[in-house]
Amino acid sequence: QVQLVESGGGLVQPGGPLRPSCAASGFTFRSYTMSWYRQAPGKERELVATITVPGGSTNYADSVKGRFTIARDNTKNTVDLQMNSLEHEDTAVYSCNAKSAYVDSPYWGQGTQVTVSS
Repeated sequence: QVQLVESGGGLVQPGGPLRPSCAASGFTFRSYTMSWYRQAPGKERELVATITVPGGSTNYADSVKGRFTIARDNTKNTVDLQMNSLEHEDTAVYSCNAKSAYVDSPYWGQGTQVTVSS
């Protein structure tokens, strides 16, 4: 069955880096646009970064541009989010999402908690 499993979240100090990863299985990963979303307590879910197929072009929320980088490995079926210069406002549950124009509903992972605190 389809699975998206995130890992690599945790507690980090302001200004530090973190690199959550999402491992995919059960579908043709290389054919899906992959995204990272986040949701902070009391806030709506926010699209953070997207990497498309087939060209691998990327898009970022304005709040993370220049600090976050999304990358995919189609041989390992993974998508990572390199997060640098983390701020308190980046604290949230980060979830990966897989979307295809040929599938009605996107796939979601369960999320990984990222907490930025001193």
